[in-house]
Amino acid sequence: MVEGVFVTATGTDIGKTYISALLVKAMRQHGLHCGYYKAVLSGARSIHESDAGFVNEFAQIDQEKESLLSYLYKTPVSPHLAAKLEGNPVSLRKIKADYKKVCCSFDYVVTEGSGGIVCPLRWDEEAQILLEDIVKALSLSCLVVADAGLGTINATVLTTEYLKQRQIHISGIILNHYTGNEMERNNIKMIEILTGVPVLACVKEGDVNLNISLNKLKDIFKREVF
Repeated sequence: MVEGVFVTATGTDIGKTYISALLVKAMRQHGLHCGYYKAVLSGARSIHESDAGFVNEFAQIDQEKESLLSYLYKTPVSPHLAAKLEGNPVSLRKIKADYKKVCCSFDYVVTEGSGGIVCPLRWDEEAQILLEDIVKALSLSCLVVADAGLGTINATVLTTEYLKQRQIHISGIILNHYTGNEMERNNIKMIEILTGVPVLACVKEGDVNLNISLNKLKDIFKREVF
């Protein structure tokens, strides 16, 4: 049975694509057959130039580019608006089918979200789809990516509390843009105290590997049911 995880973040441009790439790369370095999938992406002209293309190249997956992504919008706005402007609304049925195809080729799959967890993907008279609906439809746990710096305590607590209220299991937290100063070390402590969720790794600028043990890596993909 394929094991998967959904990578979300406390907001846009926090670095979930980079962390997703590091995560897939780490799995593959340990000999684990890990692939990648992103349901919806806006603001890119092609798959090759998109977040999905970056992960495929960085982690050296050599995955068929058409399987990396279900919806690609060129307009650099929220997916629900891009879908409306470009006349190509998101379908959960297609996303589930595309994800299943990726699962047929790998033992582990990292699924990357769009923006933060409260991201609308479709909002019209026929359907209203938020990012959390994909998480639930694919029966995945979430890995939360947060910035290591000032303001992260509030953003991380709010994100984790939202996920808990929606009964979505959180596998852990990874802090990005970490420098190791006293404030950031204290941020780790306070985040773990206030959320009850472990900070599994801290990623510095330019890191090309994820400093995390194999056991912790595998634990990220385990789903717990409330």
